[in-house]
Amino acid sequence: MKAILARLFPKTITNIFPGQRIALWLFVPLTALTLWRSLHHIFAPDGGAQTIATIPLDSYTDAGAAAVITVFALWGLSQLLIGLLYLIALVRYRALIPLLYLLFTLEYAVRLYIGHIKPIETVETAPGAAANLPFAIAGLILLALSLWPRRGVAVE
Repeated sequence: MKAILARLFPKTITNIFPGQRIALWLFVPLTALTLWRSLHHIFAPDGGAQTIATIPLDSYTDAGAAAVITVFALWGLSQLLIGLLYLIALVRYRALIPLLYLLFTLEYAVRLYIGHIKPIETVETAPGAAANLPFAIAGLILLALSLWPRRGVAVE
């Protein structure tokens, strides 16, 4: 248990990734996806609310639709900051990737819960809602792989 905590919360943050290489490789598309989604939420005219999430904005008042679009853009800003942290970890601080996988897993597990207790009306199942459970499960697997030490890699 002590070794797992040391990999999750390293005393020294280095650019050495101690886990299985597949977890490092899959962190690249995860980072790209996070950055793409964030920029889409920020710059798409509807923030992706109707065109992707199928929220029926055209049935809302103008003010209601504008509020949803603004919330999506603000969410995009949060995703952009997370994506930039992922990118920084990939480039310079790979020892943080296990911790970032833990946060990723928690985010998608809690999204699943919040979506259940506070559902949003959509015309179809939104891709983000459909991805919550698979991403939470994938996050758990990738977290485990990131914590499973590779041979020959020393961890402080």
